[in-house]
Amino acid sequence: MNTYFLEQLIASSSVLSTETGATKLAPCVLTIGNFDGVHLGHQAMLTQVRKIANAQNLGAAVMIFEPQPREFFAPDTAPARLTNLAEKQALLAEHGVETLIVASFDEDFRSLSAQAFADILALRLNVKALVLGDDFRFGHDRIGDSQFLRNYGLQVTNLDTITDDSANAVRISSTRIRDLLLAGDIDAANTLLGRDYAMTGLVVGGDKIGRTMNFPTANIDLDRLKPALHGIFAVDVVSLDDKGNVIANGLSAHAPTGKAGVAGLRADSLFGTANIGTRPSVDQTNSWRLEVHFPELQADLYGLTLQVRFLHYLHGERRYDGLEALKAGIHQDVADLLEWRSKQDND
Repeated sequence: MNTYFLEQLIASSSVLSTETGATKLAPCVLTIGNFDGVHLGHQAMLTQVRKIANAQNLGAAVMIFEPQPREFFAPDTAPARLTNLAEKQALLAEHGVETLIVASFDEDFRSLSAQAFADILALRLNVKALVLGDDFRFGHDRIGDSQFLRNYGLQVTNLDTITDDSANAVRISSTRIRDLLLAGDIDAANTLLGRDYAMTGLVVGGDKIGRTMNFPTANIDLDRLKPALHGIFAVDVVSLDDKGNVIANGLSAHAPTGKAGVAGLRADSLFGTANIGTRPSVDQTNSWRLEVHFPELQADLYGLTLQVRFLHYLHGERRYDGLEALKAGIHQDVADLLEWRSKQDND
């Protein structure tokens, strides 16, 4: 999948410029949205994009926004991210997207009129057809909708809201998945995602407080304002190469014999206990952390890219009265999660 920033594709301060040096895409079918989580509803949109693209010999393209609009307007109260940009890129590629266009959501972009945005689609992005939700609107004047684009001369297919299989046929949405993850209902969230929920990030330096309590952790860069789930979890973790592929024994290979950790539930993974939140017993700030402790592992993981898959919710974050109480709490959490892990082999 090729990724472009919209500014690259415009390649000019004038939307209607016809400079020959400007990058221009091959003719494509485009869908537009945040695609946070790339859940089953999003996947239905992508399926329709590929269907039209194949029928008309066009490319399959997606436009997303960075930051997401609500993060731009109100970063302090914006919804938690299900997926950061890198995670979206990987998931969209898995679902057959050939071209990803990242629109920087800023004052210039939000001030575009519906007409100017339609011009970008047709004249710069070479869009021949669009797949949109039935409530899609655009342009600072809010007059842009599917009918506006049809009148402009573009082919538009509207997709009805995608619902679950429950008796009430409830809409599948990123908001609903966030609520389920926040409540610790990982299985229900996974059903709507169509996959197991996971987060990917680089192992970076931390404050090493866990090491002083004999519970060293890998501090994984979240690369988002705040995560969509909080608390203590059982996880399994794999190491990824620079193309996003799982490295065989990517974690245990860094450990000496006898200190290679506990096997995870998927191939090439190690089992871990994760704390994701603000660490109320330690920090006085509101910084979010994802820290994973690997029982029975002795290894230097700094600089590795790890994918953390969330398996089981134990409990929410707790505030402990002092480091000794915190150490005892962590010890109990690790014991409880290791007990859960041992039961998985017997189920």
